[in-house]
Amino acid sequence: MNVYAIKAIYKFEMARTWRTLFQSIVSPVISTSLYFVVFGAAIGSRIDEVEGVSYGAFIVPGLIMLSLLTQSLSNASFGIYFPRFTGTIYEVLSAPVSYVEIVLGYVGAAATKSVMLGLIILATAGLFVPLEIAHPLWMLAFMVLTAVTFSLFGFILGIWAESFEQLQIVPLLIVMPLAFLGGTFYSINMLPEFWQTVTLFNPVVYLISGFRWAFYEISDVHVAVSVGMAGVFLVVCLAIVWWMFKTGYRLKA
Repeated sequence: MNVYAIKAIYKFEMARTWRTLFQSIVSPVISTSLYFVVFGAAIGSRIDEVEGVSYGAFIVPGLIMLSLLTQSLSNASFGIYFPRFTGTIYEVLSAPVSYVEIVLGYVGAAATKSVMLGLIILATAGLFVPLEIAHPLWMLAFMVLTAVTFSLFGFILGIWAESFEQLQIVPLLIVMPLAFLGGTFYSINMLPEFWQTVTLFNPVVYLISGFRWAFYEISDVHVAVSVGMAGVFLVVCLAIVWWMFKTGYRLKA
């Protein structure tokens, strides 16, 4: 294992975060804070509690997960797409660095940035609503698992995309709608029975439900199912990344 190569890629990607601090950290925190203000005032005044938890506190895990998903995708996809766009990816591929080390460097940096952002948003949420975390270790573990999984997904997206427009298709047209319809601002138990069944086909439901359980011990689906679904998605992403490097898909052309 070439630790120096992993560190070099990791430090380069992390350095980009500090160069674009407003875009990487400040902007997502401000956007999430606006969600607290708008939804807390508009909906929180009409909904006192959801399953025994105040509405303002109830939406905190969903908003953190929403930021975690979108930032993991964007950080990892741009991190690998830009070297492809400029042609510098060939320098990395021709260096004595294995595919595993490349993935660890890029995905590790993207996941680190996402977890940092999630923790900052969590601290910011504490300024708006009183928070209780029933299982802090599970909360952190679920946050890391989600960040790594969606960073891998973003890595796949960055290799697949052939333009900046394609880079935005999946996050904007697929992931964001799934996140909003996945229980970010409500419990799926509040839906009619038919739509509860339909919602269970949304994979984001399991992520948000499991993450919310770590806070308040309430969930729309069993926490073991949530962890299992996240694990399955992680394995699928790893298999796709392995196939891409094995075949050179859009890397060696």
